[in-house]
Amino acid sequence: MSKRKGKEISDAAAVKSRRVTADAKRRRPPSSSRGARSSTGDIGLIESITLKNFMCHHWLGPFQFGPNVNFIIGNNGSGKSAILTALIVGLGGKATVTNRGMSLKDFVKTSETSAEITVKLRNRGPDAFKRDAYGDCISIEHRLFGDGSRTCRLKSKSGQLISNKKEELTAILDHFNIQLDNPVSILNQEMSKQFLHSKNETDKYKFFMKATLLEQMKRDYIHIKHTKTVTRQQVEKQDESLKDLKQEFLQKKERFEQLPTFSSLKVVLENLKKAMAWCLVREKEKLVQQLKDDIEKESNNHKHQDNLQLCQTKVTQVEKTLQRIKSRVDSMRREKESLSEDSLRLKDQVKVVSKAHKEQELVYFRALNKLKQSEKEQNLLQERINKAKTSLSQNNDGDTEYTKQQKKISGLKEQLAELEAKCSKLNQEIKNKHQALFKGREERDKLRLEERNIQVVYEAKVRRKHQMLASRSNKLKRFGDQVPDLLGSIAEGHASGRFLKKPVGPIGACISLKDPMLAVAVECCLRSFMKAFCCDNYKDEAALQELMCRYYPKGNRPQIIVSPFSEKIYNIHGRKAHHPEYPSVLDIITATSPVIINCLVDMRGIESILIIKEKDKARRVMQQGRPPKNCREVFTAEGDQVFSNRYYTSDFSMAKYLGGDLETEISMLESELENHEAQLSRFQLHGTSVTEDIMSMESNLNNTIMALKNTLVSVNQVKASITELETAGEEHIDDISSLEEVAQENRPKMEAEKQTVHEAKTDLDKHRRTAEDIESKYSAVREQIDQLSEDTEALKEEQLKLEAECAKHERNLEILETKLKAHEDNIHTMNMDLAEREEVLQEYVAKATEISPERQQVTGSTRSIDIEITRLKKKIKVHESNHGEQEQVVREYAEALARYREKTNQVRDLRKFIDQLDNIMSDRQDRYKLMRRSLSVRCKLYFNNFLIKMNCCGSMVFDHNNETLSISVKPPGREDDGVSDMRSLSGGERSFSTVCFMLSLWEITESPFRCLDEFDVYMDMHNRRISLDLLLELSERQQLRQFIFITPLTTSNLPKTSLIKIHHLQDPERVRSETMEEDV
Repeated sequence: MSKRKGKEISDAAAVKSRRVTADAKRRRPPSSSRGARSSTGDIGLIESITLKNFMCHHWLGPFQFGPNVNFIIGNNGSGKSAILTALIVGLGGKATVTNRGMSLKDFVKTSETSAEITVKLRNRGPDAFKRDAYGDCISIEHRLFGDGSRTCRLKSKSGQLISNKKEELTAILDHFNIQLDNPVSILNQEMSKQFLHSKNETDKYKFFMKATLLEQMKRDYIHIKHTKTVTRQQVEKQDESLKDLKQEFLQKKERFEQLPTFSSLKVVLENLKKAMAWCLVREKEKLVQQLKDDIEKESNNHKHQDNLQLCQTKVTQVEKTLQRIKSRVDSMRREKESLSEDSLRLKDQVKVVSKAHKEQELVYFRALNKLKQSEKEQNLLQERINKAKTSLSQNNDGDTEYTKQQKKISGLKEQLAELEAKCSKLNQEIKNKHQALFKGREERDKLRLEERNIQVVYEAKVRRKHQMLASRSNKLKRFGDQVPDLLGSIAEGHASGRFLKKPVGPIGACISLKDPMLAVAVECCLRSFMKAFCCDNYKDEAALQELMCRYYPKGNRPQIIVSPFSEKIYNIHGRKAHHPEYPSVLDIITATSPVIINCLVDMRGIESILIIKEKDKARRVMQQGRPPKNCREVFTAEGDQVFSNRYYTSDFSMAKYLGGDLETEISMLESELENHEAQLSRFQLHGTSVTEDIMSMESNLNNTIMALKNTLVSVNQVKASITELETAGEEHIDDISSLEEVAQENRPKMEAEKQTVHEAKTDLDKHRRTAEDIESKYSAVREQIDQLSEDTEALKEEQLKLEAECAKHERNLEILETKLKAHEDNIHTMNMDLAEREEVLQEYVAKATEISPERQQVTGSTRSIDIEITRLKKKIKVHESNHGEQEQVVREYAEALARYREKTNQVRDLRKFIDQLDNIMSDRQDRYKLMRRSLSVRCKLYFNNFLIKMNCCGSMVFDHNNETLSISVKPPGREDDGVSDMRSLSGGERSFSTVCFMLSLWEITESPFRCLDEFDVYMDMHNRRISLDLLLELSERQQLRQFIFITPLTTSNLPKTSLIKIHHLQDPERVRSETMEEDV
């Protein structure tokens, strides 16, 4: 705005002349031609205004304003002042100018995010602003936001967006001479109240100055004076620099007049440069010779090779010792296995011999007891014979009865012998049946064990079949039915932030094979790692363990490998097994993530395991000669594991997790299940048959035992009868001859029983010796096994120590090889450096030869020569700086002369400009004072003229020196009162005085439109009518201007004319609702 005002005030004379001309034209009656062209203004008039969500109003407008007089009428709260505030804001004014808010966000309706204002300005006639772009009307659209920001869009009459820049809007307002902060253009309630109630004459003077733009002109003149003062200071500084330029010019002139020569210094400098060149050659030769000596010294240094050979010797010795220990361990392991077999065999023999010894001991004791019984009976019989001989003479009548008893006893003894023979037979039969029953039960137990094993395998394959069938839809079920659910829980846990990094697994699901034929080999190599999971840290491992508890029982959970995740695969170039024909496990698998490869490298060492399909080739590579470098083991296509000193056969028949053809695997499983079912049926039938045989043998055994018991009862009865008869016959005299016959018959039996006891004793001793021998052999074998175990453990400990020592030596060997290579590389680098230095030496010799063909004999060092050269160069430079070369001195003299003359002319021109500016400003000050006096006189005349129409008298006194304005008004009938201050007037009279003062300012200033807000609110009807008449009279004289009057009072007494347009605003919502309630 200041830019616009400054431009206007700088052209104050032209403005004043235009205003005087316009006033003259307005005072003349309009001619017919002018009336035909236009009776209203062409530019800057407000055609319409529209409000949306502005202040407390949802929608106001559009209000189509007339070109001359517009009255906006409405009750309080209907939006009258909102229209005036929106006009200021809609034309780019600040919120503080409106006196209704401190920020633009205060104008946005509550609960709304933005407000919109659309103002349309007339743009016609020859003075239109960019009529080709905007047309006859310029539409200014402002949008205010709740954060205090705004956007502006300038559109043409047709609605096309022309610009959205603030500078464009400022240019439009400047072109139309619209001044938003000038109270002459827009006088709101607050400004009017401040003027009415102001007691300070200085404020009134400032109001006058601001309305007539004299204040802006005054500020511009003050700025010009300040700029002139600054310019004068700059001229004084230029005077000082002019003195320096003159001094420089005189120095250049003196050097120009005194131009010496310094050829002798240059000759000495050239000689020093030649000496410097050959001195550098001499130093380079020294460096080359020193480097040759260093190379020779390093070449003769064999310390690294000696250390390497010594370490290789140690590694070879340790490997030989280790190989020897491994051989001893293997031989001891084979010997232990052989002794274990002997131990088992001897253990079985001990059981058999012990059993036979116990049986023989039982036979021996039975025979011994029988012999003792026979001897006892023989002794009793001999006593009876002796007794019978003694009582032979005493009793001869009892011979016949005694003989009968003896015959009966003999018969009973024969019966007893038969029963005892039967008991022996039954005992042997029971023994045989016990052995048969024991064998049957062993066979049944073996059948049940085999059936149980087959049943376990069958159930495992049934579960495997179900997993394979389920894996048709989800391959993860190959690794267990719980795996898909577990992976889902892991994904949910990672999404919820339970894991720092999402675990990866199972490993088997994350890898694939380049050759499907090697699936069995890879699974045999990885084994339990196929179902393992990988975690980045131990916190994630604990969280994964908690999740696994939901799906797996304790002790049957997949393994969890904890290793920091890396986005790159390990560098295993120095550890990988290399073979020209056979790949490693790392070569034949691909993984979805480097984490899988790194875990398998850490846990299984897959980079050092080769895959060789054929068994024979695998044995030949690993066991016939030295294994490939870095190769620890080999797997065949069938899953067999091959080491350098042992071979393990695989128990895998087919791949469980990495198999390619699912249907083939399912069909193979079904065929195997059928075979297992047939085997189970056969075992069940055989087991049933064996069980029935066992039950039959148990029944027969029980029957035999019952028969033995019955026979023993009979034996006891017969023995009791014999004892009874023998006791009853003691009173009778025995038949000596029959007793002697019985005694004679018993003697061979006793001899036979003695012979039997002797044979049983011999057999018992034989069995005892055999048992002792076998037990001693078994003990010796066990001692040998224990001794071998101890020796093996000692050898294994020694093997571990040697392996650690071997690994240590191998690491030392790698370090020594690295050092040797570094030593050789150092020698190679030194040789290359020597070659480069020799080339550099040749270049230096060539350069020195170019500078001086003959070699200079130099005694000093390069440093001393360089110091001397630097000293001469400084001396020559100082000489040149003081005198310079001829061409340079001439050129510098001419340049200094030109600069001095140019600066002299500039200072002279600036002084002339300042003098002219002083004259211009003096003239401008006189014109400014003349214009200020003219405007104040005109304002007084118009003010008095308007007061006379009210039959009042008053005065307006301007004190331009003290910058005060004193206004005095005397109403009718109070002309003689001494008090003339406006504060003594009524509210209506003061409002009328304000209107008169505003009309006076309107007469002496220009603006395309003028706005008054509630100018008549404090007036009585008489003063209001007079004020309205004055306003309408002024509007008739200024038909090119637009007037907008805002009043809450009625306008029914206004004349009916086409120049007046009245806008009635609706009552606010709260007033309408109260009116409706009163009507009800």
